Amino acid sequence: MKSLYNDSDAAAFVDRFKDAGEDVALRVYTSQLIGRDPDLVMHGGGNTSVKGHFTNILGERVPAIFVKGSGWNLDTIEPAGLPGLDLHYLKKLRALDALSDEEMVNQLRTHLFDTSSPNPSVETLLHAFLPHKFVDHSHADAILAITNRPDGEALVKEIFGDRVGIVKYVMPGFELAKVCADVFEANPKVDGLVLLKHGLFSFGDTAKESYERHAELVTLAEEWLENEKRSRGRKLTPQFNAPAEPSMFAAQAAPALRGLLAEATGDPDAPYKRLVVEWRATEEILSFVNSAEFSKLALTGPLTPDHVIRTKALPLVITDPDFGNLEEQLAEGVTGYRRKYNEYFDRMIADKKVERIRLDDFPRIVLIPGVGLLAWGDSKKAARIAADIYEHTIRVKTLVHATGEYQALPDSDLFDVEYWPLEQAKLGKAKPKALHGQVAVVTGAAGAIGSAVAESLIQAGAHVVLSDINADALTETCNDLGAKYGKDSRRGVICDVTDEHSVLALFNEVARLYGGADIIVPNAGIALSRALDQLDADDWQRVMDVNLNGYFLVMREGTRLLKRQGTGGHMVVIGSKNVMAPGAEFSAYSASKAAVHQLAKVSAMELAKEGIRVNVLAPDAVFGNDKNPSGLWDEVGPDRAKAHGIDFKQLEDHYRNRNLLRTRITGKHVGNAVVFLASNQTPTTGATLPIDGGIPGAFPR
Repeated sequence: MKSLYNDSDAAAFVDRFKDAGEDVALRVYTSQLIGRDPDLVMHGGGNTSVKGHFTNILGERVPAIFVKGSGWNLDTIEPAGLPGLDLHYLKKLRALDALSDEEMVNQLRTHLFDTSSPNPSVETLLHAFLPHKFVDHSHADAILAITNRPDGEALVKEIFGDRVGIVKYVMPGFELAKVCADVFEANPKVDGLVLLKHGLFSFGDTAKESYERHAELVTLAEEWLENEKRSRGRKLTPQFNAPAEPSMFAAQAAPALRGLLAEATGDPDAPYKRLVVEWRATEEILSFVNSAEFSKLALTGPLTPDHVIRTKALPLVITDPDFGNLEEQLAEGVTGYRRKYNEYFDRMIADKKVERIRLDDFPRIVLIPGVGLLAWGDSKKAARIAADIYEHTIRVKTLVHATGEYQALPDSDLFDVEYWPLEQAKLGKAKPKALHGQVAVVTGAAGAIGSAVAESLIQAGAHVVLSDINADALTETCNDLGAKYGKDSRRGVICDVTDEHSVLALFNEVARLYGGADIIVPNAGIALSRALDQLDADDWQRVMDVNLNGYFLVMREGTRLLKRQGTGGHMVVIGSKNVMAPGAEFSAYSASKAAVHQLAKVSAMELAKEGIRVNVLAPDAVFGNDKNPSGLWDEVGPDRAKAHGIDFKQLEDHYRNRNLLRTRITGKHVGNAVVFLASNQTPTTGATLPIDGGIPGAFPR
């Protein structure tokens, strides 16, 4: 590990955060240096502190500690993420014989200088009980690779000598804080503390000293591992040879797993809690899952106990996949995993004589030779976090295999953290949105209607795959949505809905990106304004290819995907007011949309037994806006204006004034209707919902 400390950068932080004071500004700087290195901390892991003073409302200058707060990541932390506490009082707590977790949190919160601050780290007292001005804590991969072994303590002594104190595993909290303080005071010349199967603490009088000590200690571990790896040369033994590319099998496995991992709620209006996937198949991951040592290494515990919150203690391992019978293997695997998890829970409850609320029993990590790593979470972000953690787990376990024998903490310790209220709080308890955990596919998503539908779905909590044939417009739309709602909210996939292979590729990619889909919105379409006697066969066929055949292909492949998951779903078909009230010189478009309405009605009859609802929306004249105009109206608008005997500039007013409500129909209105149907607000299928402001001639009948 190289020190990245730079005096110029440090000075820039001091200037930027001058209102917080130099010590806190430098604390922010070196915290970010640690947080940006994924080999040290990941996704909220690690914590840092600095001691100083705080001037209270009486003008008194009191000893203070500023420590990382809950909800902040070290890589992006700012002064607001370092809440200040009364250090003099916290030090007095060491005299207590015991302090419950709940009372510890209470003591921390009641001794904040600002009650609006985030909760201080659960390891605040550990930082407070050490005398140093700056304290850094990480879960460095190299340290975990040394300590997660039967002989971990002996190796720490061999590698570091007297430079560190050694702390046997103790669950974070008051007891660990006291133990660490005792270990330090037994040898106050140490540069740091190695916590077995937990991580590393370093400290110093300056931010630079503490950070660079951290780097030096991690480097010693890395050098030992590299030397041992070269001398032993033990590698994973290749065993499984996949008959095709991992991407093919991932598209097969993910939807089956997504259905198996959907938790039934018993509520007919919200029947499942769904998970989404992050699939990875790097060379390192495939080397691990395809090896002879795969099962032995994978079925050992995590690198550090707090990982169980994201990954559970063990993954689901499919040791010898039969891709001709994979769905059945996965079903057996998930059933077996759930049974073993519940046996583990019951055993721990009986042994510890405690009461706990049972968490769900589904795996979060699934490992399959020839496929790779499938990490699951209730959002794409949660799935990515689990995948990041387990990718590092694979790296460390592979490294330990090359240099010794891996040994994790026993189930008893892992259970304590998995069911620790302070850890559970990290996952958040916000009320989920209506479409939380669901995945939608929208075709024609770069247009006025499609982009608005996609945005409405994202706002309702869904992840959305936007598809369009126009690559540039699709990229721009995805970028806009990503900037507003985060990168995990959407993905873009180019697709030609008239091409059967392209549509199949779209849904395979949906499976790989999110694990499957719950909401299919066929929307891609074109229009042509032409009198019947001037309409040639090629133009007629072009409209039918996109508006009818394209819908058929999307609905067929969407149905196949939904049925593979086995958890129902929705098709919300974007039709047209023209079906009920067609206009002159619009025969190809109107006929194609009428056929789609019939296709949707028949689909509703066929798919109801699968729990799949099919409904149609019939909007009228959605023009879009300057940012995202309607390509359809740009193309046919002049001819439609001519057909109505008006100037093109009057066309939008013409359509607004002809409906009963005298209102402009927008893509947002269509998006609202999609969300209404997809969120099971009514038990409806086979229906057509007008979105036209009220046109008597188009009233459904």
